[in-house]
Amino acid sequence: MKVPILDLSEQYRFLERDIHRSLSEVMSNSRFILGENVKRLERDISRFSGSEFGIGVGNGSDALHLSLLACDVKAGDEVITTAFTFFATAGAIARVGAKPVFVDINPDTFNMDVQQIENKITSRTKAIIPVHLYGQCTEMDPILDLASQYNLVVIEDAAQAIGATYKGKRAGELGTTACFSFFPTKNLGAYGDGGMIVTNDPQLADKIGVLRVHGSKPKYYHHVLGYNSRLDELQAAILNVKFPYMERWIALRQEKASFYNHLLGELRQVILPQVHSECNHVFHQYTIKAQQRDELQEYLKSQNIETVVYYPKPLHLQPVFDYLGYQEGDLPNTEIACREVLSLPMYPEISESQQEYVASCILGFYRNS
Repeated sequence: MKVPILDLSEQYRFLERDIHRSLSEVMSNSRFILGENVKRLERDISRFSGSEFGIGVGNGSDALHLSLLACDVKAGDEVITTAFTFFATAGAIARVGAKPVFVDINPDTFNMDVQQIENKITSRTKAIIPVHLYGQCTEMDPILDLASQYNLVVIEDAAQAIGATYKGKRAGELGTTACFSFFPTKNLGAYGDGGMIVTNDPQLADKIGVLRVHGSKPKYYHHVLGYNSRLDELQAAILNVKFPYMERWIALRQEKASFYNHLLGELRQVILPQVHSECNHVFHQYTIKAQQRDELQEYLKSQNIETVVYYPKPLHLQPVFDYLGYQEGDLPNTEIACREVLSLPMYPEISESQQEYVASCILGFYRNS
């Protein structure tokens, strides 16, 4: 049996007729840039996320970058975030000239250890970027309390967490802005790049809308230096077809996660994903912590099971951030996670027999180790 980390083929076959019809309509009306499909998706995603405004942009990385710019984060400022995330989070901070300041993670949820944030706040701190990793929200109340106390901006990196909730509120309605990615692997994925920013602040929404079109308002008049970062109309058309099914797909991911928990629950060499009591996890990834992680991954590969390590090297130890002065041992929980995490195949259409095969191979590896 072969089990990929992600297989979108069955989803495509299910949606194929509607997707082709939607794309054909875009071709026929020939409105390819910021047309009705983008507007519809902006409306639907913002409403779904409990926000008033949605601004479609080129990708999730640009969503972070433009949010920082719109919130006036600039050179000399500091932004507190996690080192256990995709590079785009800290990359966006550095690209606006600000300094990423990393805190360690909670080893159970892999999200920021909120108890460590206040000690990192200085007179130069301008913002906090919590990352809702793997599909589970960070504990937001302590972050929002600190933001209020110290007059800080909170930008949710919700690239992996559309539909996730914290205390009944969805990712997207908790911060000053929130950033989504529609990369094909995401729970709501396009067939190329795409992203969106949501916010309840009309001034920020207007500013981001200007920044994404070269800083132009009105057209061809430029008062700020902007970027070319627009959600593509064709990608929006695809996402509009997919959006009505997203909550059902999330429910299926949660069912698959429960089945993995059942299959692997007695294995002492593996720590299963921990769900915070106040969170609803949408399982963008099903990530375990495993003894002999690298050997296990090689063995699973030999059995035609694809796994991925998200992430093998923490941001504070990446060569590009050497200038920040971090050293090994500074963020111990983050560094341990990088040595132990392993994401197993996870998608709504994965079959029970595939999951049973994955689990039997993991059990067999440890039995024979």
